[in-house]
Amino acid sequence: MRLLSPAFMARLENLQLMNRRRLVGRFGGEHSSRRHGNTVDFADFREYHPGDDFRRIDYHVMARLDQVLIKLYEADDEVTVRLLIDTSASMGVGGKIDQAKRLAAALGFVSLANHDSVTVHTFPSVGRTPRFAGRGSVPAFLSHLETLEAGGPTPFAQAAAHLLGRSTLPGMTIVISDLLTEEWPALIRLSASGSDITVLHVLCKEDLDPDHSGDLELVDRESRERLTVSVTDDISSSYRERVASWREEVMTAARASGSTYLAVDAEENVEELLLRSWRQAGVLR
Repeated sequence: MRLLSPAFMARLENLQLMNRRRLVGRFGGEHSSRRHGNTVDFADFREYHPGDDFRRIDYHVMARLDQVLIKLYEADDEVTVRLLIDTSASMGVGGKIDQAKRLAAALGFVSLANHDSVTVHTFPSVGRTPRFAGRGSVPAFLSHLETLEAGGPTPFAQAAAHLLGRSTLPGMTIVISDLLTEEWPALIRLSASGSDITVLHVLCKEDLDPDHSGDLELVDRESRERLTVSVTDDISSSYRERVASWREEVMTAARASGSTYLAVDAEENVEELLLRSWRQAGVLR
């Protein structure tokens, strides 16, 4: 599947992720830094990596020392944008995993186009953490997202702890998940880490209002536990109320901890969502 059309990417080029906190990064980028000074204040050098802004290469140093180094400046910082993507089995229902990949692709592209670095963290797999930097890494970034598949449990607390243990910068963390786990309060620990957290709560019609009735045997996709139920109109109504209450609870807890919370339907048009609704909400500018 093609995650982003060329026309959509062209429109995303003009956007930037909004950071509510003044973030500190390591390298030159497009975000405001806590450090003061003007944008031409030189700070240091570091080795050039594929995807870095070639305009920052110091060609005098390269000619003199035969090393490709880029200049770092004080006032503008590259921010690490961490995408924490739920790839558990429950995300395989109702197109949620595809929507998660589209959202990650769009927001990651915006970050890379603005010279930020992007790391991709998935759970239940919390081992490999690929890092992408610069516009040149977009094809590899999108190809990596396309390989993601839904399967396994939802070890959200473990994933959050793993992320916090590996992180050296506050940066920005974007959580994309249906949060169908009792461990979702681990979001609060993430928020307390100093990272700028955005929660994209992706649910589908089957989560919100399943069209089932009569005597059923339900099988949990992740634990394989079975439950026999008789679904009546009253049961369906009670279920919808509990889902709405739970969603409200997650939203309240996330926002109270300083995170941005956004409810996303698995069938929503991502282009419409980002270019209109989220710009109006101040998530993108």
